[in-house]
Amino acid sequence: MKLTFSPASPFARKVRIAAIELGLIDKIELVPASVAPGTANEDYSKITPLKKLPVLITNDGDVILDSYVIVEYLNEMAGGSLIPDYGPRRWKAKTNHSLINGMLDSMLLCRYEKMVRPQGLQWQAWSDDHWNRAWTGMARFENMPDVLNGPFDISQIGLVCVLGYADFRFADCGWRKAYPKLDAFHQKMLERPSVKISVPPPA
Repeated sequence: MKLTFSPASPFARKVRIAAIELGLIDKIELVPASVAPGTANEDYSKITPLKKLPVLITNDGDVILDSYVIVEYLNEMAGGSLIPDYGPRRWKAKTNHSLINGMLDSMLLCRYEKMVRPQGLQWQAWSDDHWNRAWTGMARFENMPDVLNGPFDISQIGLVCVLGYADFRFADCGWRKAYPKLDAFHQKMLERPSVKISVPPPA
């Protein structure tokens, strides 16, 4: 299998953590890919018109989009437990992950607004609104002991990627001081080889 990725992508990191935990990482070739707003990449657009990372290309040549769907595919392949099979826990995990993905989307848009959009065209209120979505999402998880202290699953993987991306791109945002329970959770998660190995390189 092949996985398109960038070391900076929290979405690709999510899949890498899952693949390591499921014992599948050695079966996956990591293929570096570059995507950026306003920058053409015709070859990658042929793989996915959305031009987003990551994409998994199976041994049969099928293309699987979206980090959650890829994790679900790998989890099923390995007979893993990263995504509950049925019942209330499954829907809770999927809902938590939808929140996490929305937080990552908002953080990425903040990054683009600050670093990519030309000076004089930046919309501060829009950026503040998106950052607030991520920040209040962290506040919600700060008060979710079932996630912070629960079994290692897609919710914990996604939350690790949110906090790691905050460190990577928004190092001065102060999330550790504001959310000590998330800080303790993150420190504990960094003891897992899959989490430690996949930390983004220095910005």
